[in-house]
Amino acid sequence: MVSAFSCQLYQPVPIQFRRCLHSKPPFTTLFHLPKSRQNQNPNQYLTKCQLVQQQNTTLFHLPNSRQPSKFLTKSQLVQQQNTTETNSIDGEKLVEFLYEDLPHLFDEQGIDKSMYDDKVRFRDPITKHDTIDGYLLNIKLLKVLFQPDFQLHSVKQTGPNEITTRWTMVMKFMLLPWKPELIFTGESIMGINPKTQKFCSHLDIWDSIENNEYFSLEGFLDVLKQLRYYKTPDLGTPNYQILKRTANYEVRKYDPFLVVESKGDKLSGSSGFNNVTGYIFGKNSSSEKIPMTTPVFTEASDENLSQVSIQVVLPLNKDLNSLPAPNTEEVKIREAGSGIAAVKKFSGKPTEETVKRIEEDLRAFLQKDGLKPQKGCLLARYNDPRTSTFVMRNEVLIWLDDFTLE
Repeated sequence: MVSAFSCQLYQPVPIQFRRCLHSKPPFTTLFHLPKSRQNQNPNQYLTKCQLVQQQNTTLFHLPNSRQPSKFLTKSQLVQQQNTTETNSIDGEKLVEFLYEDLPHLFDEQGIDKSMYDDKVRFRDPITKHDTIDGYLLNIKLLKVLFQPDFQLHSVKQTGPNEITTRWTMVMKFMLLPWKPELIFTGESIMGINPKTQKFCSHLDIWDSIENNEYFSLEGFLDVLKQLRYYKTPDLGTPNYQILKRTANYEVRKYDPFLVVESKGDKLSGSSGFNNVTGYIFGKNSSSEKIPMTTPVFTEASDENLSQVSIQVVLPLNKDLNSLPAPNTEEVKIREAGSGIAAVKKFSGKPTEETVKRIEEDLRAFLQKDGLKPQKGCLLARYNDPRTSTFVMRNEVLIWLDDFTLE
């Protein structure tokens, strides 16, 4: 599921399987072909490292003398353990159960422990438990220390005895005075015991790290680096949901929001700021003073990042019909957001050079990951210029086309 299996070749022994009883799943089942079968028609065989999707990952190997020939005959694939039991689980029913049950993971109701084997094996990069009681204790500790917000995106059957969920978990570490926000996204691979029709294993894979094996130093460092302090003013701000967090960026789904906008000069500049703040401070058709929000956006709409506007977000309880008209043609009100963006957060003074370098790096990461970034970008500045640069919260956003959460 998360482990990478190499295509090493083994000396032939009588056909059999060996189960490697390690302390961490998934188990590996190796099949070997006897010498008497090595000279048969190679077209009868399967390609190297072909996997049979069953509860335990199955690898097929041949000795060096058979490279790059083919492997076991297709008829031999039916030699799977507990075939009848594997095919008997009600995957649709279990998928429906998880859709209903998992949203209660951290609320007062909690999950239904009766659907888990007593010896359920739980693993994530920094935590492991081998009983349902240990798993439930871990959930209680997370509730006390982090006040987690669990968001379930999808549940689907991915194997005869396997269901995979995709999720986001946002947590605040309550023991630190600044209550830093920790974000994890990923998949949980749920193994099913065909005899009991209950979940017997739970393996978490985080999107933000490569090594998801327990105990992952990379995972531990990923937790530590999220404990740093970013100063975010207690003001209204656009609503968004974090769909995915990688080592290099977040993917967010923004709800629609309104901005008051004027022409700017550069991404890191403040030209036009007095026009948009003048509107919210009462220079409008009804002299209405509108509450301040965060962040202030500067948006470049072209590839060269030269066509720039500056924007202030309007309160979320406002709509186009309830807002007063601007007093000047230099100021416009329009709807923004309502899309999916990749975001890179950073601290320090957002100079033009810094912003463009981060935009270039972010775009390169997105293209490497097969995503489709739109031209241009936005700079989000959450703090006033007098804020200490070390705790400033700044973000570069690039809108994405055709994003699918997998």
